[in-house]
Amino acid sequence: MRLLRIYPDDTRFGFVRFRRVTLPLSAVLVVLTVLLGMTVGLNFGIDFRGGTLIELQAKSGHADAAAIRQAAEGLGFGGVEVQEFGAQGGVSLRFAIQEGGEEAQGNVVRQARAAFEADYEFRRVETVGPRVSGELVRSGTLGVVLAIGAVMAYLWFRFELQLAIGAIIGTIHDIILTVGFFIVTQSEFNMTSIAAILTIVGYSLNETVVVFDRTRELMRRYKSIPVEELLDISVNTTMSRTAMTATTTFLAVLALVLFGGEAIRGFAEVMLFGVVICTYSAIFVSSPILIYLGLRSRPVESEQETAVAAAEQRP
Repeated sequence: MRLLRIYPDDTRFGFVRFRRVTLPLSAVLVVLTVLLGMTVGLNFGIDFRGGTLIELQAKSGHADAAAIRQAAEGLGFGGVEVQEFGAQGGVSLRFAIQEGGEEAQGNVVRQARAAFEADYEFRRVETVGPRVSGELVRSGTLGVVLAIGAVMAYLWFRFELQLAIGAIIGTIHDIILTVGFFIVTQSEFNMTSIAAILTIVGYSLNETVVVFDRTRELMRRYKSIPVEELLDISVNTTMSRTAMTATTTFLAVLALVLFGGEAIRGFAEVMLFGVVICTYSAIFVSSPILIYLGLRSRPVESEQETAVAAAEQRP
């Protein structure tokens, strides 16, 4: 019985030749993300902005968002963000921080219950004061910075200089584009989003390390293969593993997006994007950029090593 192979062992595809397209494309996307971050910004959730978040479910199966907005604004707590979600009468209300501390935030929930509990079920209620939200912002930012710093230190000691820099660039690329996903989709950015970003950092690192380990092995074994061909061999010989990992992870996360429910949907959607972008960057960003970082680029002295290395890709 023949085994199913997503990527044939004898493939000799030239991935690196696309660097003149993929690297400028990634650079443009990174710059656009930075510009959007300065102009549009992230849609910070209740964790970071503070206030009160209430999710309602219409008992009749149909929610009147306009009537809910009018009734919520009539409670006297200032502007209220009302947003429908799902297809079964789900509505979320977001009240701004009220002066008066935790007691004032609790009063928002009490009055909202009195106004809506006759026709709606209260599925979720979160109240975060300004002091707590500020602490969460600092803790979340510190956690991301420390995690990225630890990853960079690991890469620096794990690989030679050029390989370490290439892996760091690929990881930063994935983080920035993930933040861009939040900006473009205006998905709520909260503590769960921080967890998603840290997970993507780990996944990106894993994908890159697999390819770079093979690159380092080939560098030590073959001294005269052109760097472009060496990188192509590295990607091709690890592509079966990369394809299997990406496919299984993608399908698992897709199941969470489709059947996981609203509570986990945001995290799952970000992870789905992360699997795609991390796989792309490991092949088309981190590896090709090694050429411009000066990875062992010397003239070919022997064509025999090239033939032997290429033959390793065959079963």
